[in-house]
Amino acid sequence: MDGMSWPSQSELDGMREKVAQMSGRDAKEVIFVVSPYRICPLGAHIDHQGGTVSAMTINKGILLGFVPSDDSQVVLSSGQFQGEVKFRIDEIQLPKFNNGSNNTIPVMNSSKSEEECNWGSYARGALYALQKRGNFLRKGIIGFICGSDGLDSSGLSSSAAVGIAYLMAFENANNLVISPTENIEYDRLIENEYLGLRNGILDQSAILLSSYGCLTCMNCKSVQTKEYQLIHPPNLLNGQKISMKSSYKILLAPSGLKQALTTNPGYNRRVTECQEAARILLQASGKEGLEPLLSNVQPEIYEAYKSKLEPSLARRAEHYFSENKRVIKGVEAWASGSLKDFGKLISESGLSSIKNYESGCEPLIQLYEILLRAPGVFGARFSGAGFRGCCIAFVDADCALDAASFVKNEYRKVQPKLASQIDQERAVIICEAGDCARVI
Repeated sequence: MDGMSWPSQSELDGMREKVAQMSGRDAKEVIFVVSPYRICPLGAHIDHQGGTVSAMTINKGILLGFVPSDDSQVVLSSGQFQGEVKFRIDEIQLPKFNNGSNNTIPVMNSSKSEEECNWGSYARGALYALQKRGNFLRKGIIGFICGSDGLDSSGLSSSAAVGIAYLMAFENANNLVISPTENIEYDRLIENEYLGLRNGILDQSAILLSSYGCLTCMNCKSVQTKEYQLIHPPNLLNGQKISMKSSYKILLAPSGLKQALTTNPGYNRRVTECQEAARILLQASGKEGLEPLLSNVQPEIYEAYKSKLEPSLARRAEHYFSENKRVIKGVEAWASGSLKDFGKLISESGLSSIKNYESGCEPLIQLYEILLRAPGVFGARFSGAGFRGCCIAFVDADCALDAASFVKNEYRKVQPKLASQIDQERAVIICEAGDCARVI
């Protein structure tokens, strides 16, 4: 089994039947968008400052089955949420985010459930992004969207995966040829402008640019050029026979916390703190004319003037500069096939996220510490912003089952209430590397 084993044939067949029933069309006409979730082994919380980050997709994610409409109507159902979303593809979409509204996604129609409106916002956001860039769409879609079981609110970039799925479906239905780098920008418009979330381009880039078995390394300062590299494991170089891909698995350990990122002010506050640290450092070095991003501060400038930062800002800056170094070392470790060194850097990143970036909460910190004690684990850290969701770990493939059992049992001891809310069959999910988003 490899990263191409998802989605399974039974998943595709089941979704074909659902879409055929919704549309009255032949099941053979159903088209699929596969949009994987991503993990960020190294480079956490620095993409919004123009840092260098690493990511890879996993063989779990969003599956959207659809047929192009005969007209402009969009009709969507979800495997996770109630209700049906309907709108016309020629409706002019305006941003739903209001700067005075607590950073939440507002209800679009008070007669509909908030749950339905929230999940429907991503499809409308995709239309907004395409319209804003001058694309003319005439055909809607009739579709069914579903995420991998047990991974809702997991911090695995599910929102970006959903947005990309809708973008690719609308593009396919309207015969639009859009490059992966263009879709990164389109999904950024969904997240930043339509939904009002102040994040960078890591999630979209990983989902659209990754390749099976590779570590995707991205320079987030190059927003326009989308500069990235695919770091191949040793077995893909020079025809070597040993397979690094078969020597590890990826563990996903959900915390049971499901609070949405857009309702938590902590994430946006951290971004502002990083910008303030950059402003002070640039001003102290006589470069106040530069945009206040930590990527515009040279490491030697940071070392020379970091004493001017108040303690909380100093910790944010320390996370940025130390994390950038870890990414560089991590790329070298991955390219050389050293999972032990790679894992150690992941764990150090997790610790810096707690101590310096001050993200995470008690359940996630406990889960991180449990993973570090699990048999065969190379390294672990939070996935996502660290305010809810899950932790990830790279583990020796031969120890994956034992490690999963250990984590499941230990987490139940320290967080019995949260653990009881997690389907015990999916309390720890063992998965593998994935591929990029694609239409099949």
